[in-house]
Amino acid sequence: MMPGSPLRAVALLAAALTPATALAQDKPVLTVYTYDSFVTDWGPGPGVEQAFEATCGCDLQLVAAGDGAALLGRIQLEGGRSDADIVLGLDTTLTALAEETGLFAPHGREVPALDLPIAWTDQTFLPFDWGYFAFVYDTTRLDTPPASFAELIAAEDISLVIQDPRSSTPGLGLLMWVKSVFGDAAPETWAALAPRIVTVTKGWSEAYGLFLEGEADMVLSYSTSPAYHLIAEEDATKAAAKFSDGHYMQIEVAGKLASTDQPELADAFLDFMLTPAFQEVIPTTNWMYPAALPAEALPEGFEQMITPGKSLLVPAEEVPALREEALQEWLDALAG
Repeated sequence: MMPGSPLRAVALLAAALTPATALAQDKPVLTVYTYDSFVTDWGPGPGVEQAFEATCGCDLQLVAAGDGAALLGRIQLEGGRSDADIVLGLDTTLTALAEETGLFAPHGREVPALDLPIAWTDQTFLPFDWGYFAFVYDTTRLDTPPASFAELIAAEDISLVIQDPRSSTPGLGLLMWVKSVFGDAAPETWAALAPRIVTVTKGWSEAYGLFLEGEADMVLSYSTSPAYHLIAEEDATKAAAKFSDGHYMQIEVAGKLASTDQPELADAFLDFMLTPAFQEVIPTTNWMYPAALPAEALPEGFEQMITPGKSLLVPAEEVPALREEALQEWLDALAG
């Protein structure tokens, strides 16, 4: 074999790369299952990954696993064989169901001061952001938005796109919102709302995309969604309709799996999640309120978002029983 042959060059290159490869393999891997929009280039994922890896000496792998409700389904399917160490993106409509699986371990942390509208006492899950569900509209297409569910029902020319509560936390949040406002009259409310709904999507990203494409007048999203358009695009034409009924709150959480083979690293991530390095990424990437930053730390533009007159939230432990009833009411109305 001649010294300058291509095969020799390949062998020398492989030898040169071996130490770097070995070093990369020596790094522990922390796998976090989360929802699709979190890992996009414009989501929190890239910033969170860079900031955590700068402190952990590890390889943080963020795995997209569908919308929030789909996360729990995947974990239930995989059970103790899951590659995940952390699940990030459930909310309080799912935490009781998640805890019942026995797949999550207590966080074992003393919860720091949080900027939440409620006291946080959950011993398994820790919050990372929060917000309010709202119907978002384009002010150039809709002059006078409905100011209540009753006005939305009465507006026969308004079309909606919403998310499926079986796969999406916003979709499930809407069920709880309707149930919180109307109680036993929820079936009649859904029957009246059904003609306004032109599409039900699997997740939030698909629904919001359809709205932006003009497929519907309003989309189920968040009261802070217009902040993205205002801050990132300098577009003030998107707004959230403020309902006199009140708005349902979403608190998004993360939890450690009991089957993790990186328990110390998982604990380090949960601690990191409530530090400024993580929390400061949230407002202008996830477009929600961070759970551990004061309101005065929010970027300019958030002060223009609507402030609900009434905050609605079903206690987490009451959701599982209410969910089955509300889901059946929703299914019956859309099938009718």
